Amino acid sequence: MYLELDGQGPRYAQLIRALKAAILDGRYAAGARLPPSRTLARELDLSRNTVLAAYEQLQAEGFLLGRVGSGSFVANVGSRAPRRSGGGALVAPLSAFARRALANTDGRHLAAPAQRELRYNLQYGVPLTNPLLAGAWRREIARAAERAAPGYPDAQGLAALREQVCDYLGRRRGVPAAAADVLIVNGTQQAFSLAARVLLEAGDQVALEDPHYRGARQVFVARGAHVRGCRVDGEGLVPQALPAGARLAVVTPSHQFPTGALLPLARRVELLAWSAREHTWLIEDDYDGEFRYGGRPLAALKSLDRAGRVIYIGSFSKALFPALRLGYMVLPPALRDAFVAAKWLEDRGSNTLEQAALARFMTDGGFERHLRRAALALRARRAAMLDGLARHARGALEVVDSNAGMHLTAWLAHANHGQCEQLVAHARSKGLGLYTITPYCLRPPARPALVLGYAGLPPADIEAALRLLGRCLRETGLLQ
Repeated sequence: MYLELDGQGPRYAQLIRALKAAILDGRYAAGARLPPSRTLARELDLSRNTVLAAYEQLQAEGFLLGRVGSGSFVANVGSRAPRRSGGGALVAPLSAFARRALANTDGRHLAAPAQRELRYNLQYGVPLTNPLLAGAWRREIARAAERAAPGYPDAQGLAALREQVCDYLGRRRGVPAAAADVLIVNGTQQAFSLAARVLLEAGDQVALEDPHYRGARQVFVARGAHVRGCRVDGEGLVPQALPAGARLAVVTPSHQFPTGALLPLARRVELLAWSAREHTWLIEDDYDGEFRYGGRPLAALKSLDRAGRVIYIGSFSKALFPALRLGYMVLPPALRDAFVAAKWLEDRGSNTLEQAALARFMTDGGFERHLRRAALALRARRAAMLDGLARHARGALEVVDSNAGMHLTAWLAHANHGQCEQLVAHARSKGLGLYTITPYCLRPPARPALVLGYAGLPPADIEAALRLLGRCLRETGLLQ
């Protein structure tokens, strides 16, 4: 407890003035518990009697409340809010990186807004809730706490987890990898951040699909890169739209985000040829490759890479839950040491306890059992959304059925962007959360669209949400 005595008069009086000032300035809020008299006396190098005398006087004046057996607590005396250091004004200029980061996010952290007023929220990224997973994860964390090493983690990641990632990717995604090629990271966002630090200088050119995952764009813009958007059609990225001179390109070939297109084999081969010809690194973001509902999926782009140009990234946030900030990168040998060094400098390594728990969860088969259950639940929710859209929004929305992932994209058939925003605002006033595709685009698309997430609601709620969507479409004149 920090208190500065003024040196004027008896020490108990100095302590009284210091405590009063701290309480009135709001540094100690109403209800805050003060240290025991022995503890405060030791910290301030005072006698215990001096502290007791000060506490008794402050209780008599109504600044403190004494509770027998519990201690002394600050009373509610109408204290001021704590003063901000320096009056809240910046004294020194920010770095160029900080200025770009703030400009790129409008000064806001990109946390999900409070949704308490929404009865039904169709936001992409809201996780699938699985009570069985919660119980299993608590057990794995408890086991890991008994066995995990207490020292600093391996910056590259726990060896057991990297081996499980290799086994999983080889069987499920056709990606050949050794544990030495894998880097464990704190989610996809850190993977992009490390790539920006290792591969880019300010002014370098980065190619992104348009539309795309905006978290990647924000990282590269903050780094000072020039971001170029590349056209996407019904089959995903159009290779002819790729620019010359790009240092890095980010692609989602297995499930284009957010349109849902699947990049065909011919375009994948053309993309790899472009990368080798231009000496450009490719980041393959396989953000939800675990969940497919029809057709045989193509193997990951990384499985076709013979020139060592593809950096493959995946995350456990979608497969398990977003609060688990663990993901992975499969790196070409030429980049491995540089990425591990950058990871070590950034945070010394990801959380050992969670890595150990996840490694055991995968080893024992719990991860794949969860994926099977989650796929069944998501399949039912996706079917409910497709059925609800067909019954309640036919004629107003053109749905892209991607047979994968946790969301659908629906293009408005007879509306402009202004009418789409009016629909979103009207729906929110009725308790329905709708979200447009525009934030994911460098340039607004020719037609407006909605990105409809279905992971966070059970089928009955999805039906009710889409019934409400149909009503909102009629009330805004977009559905006759």
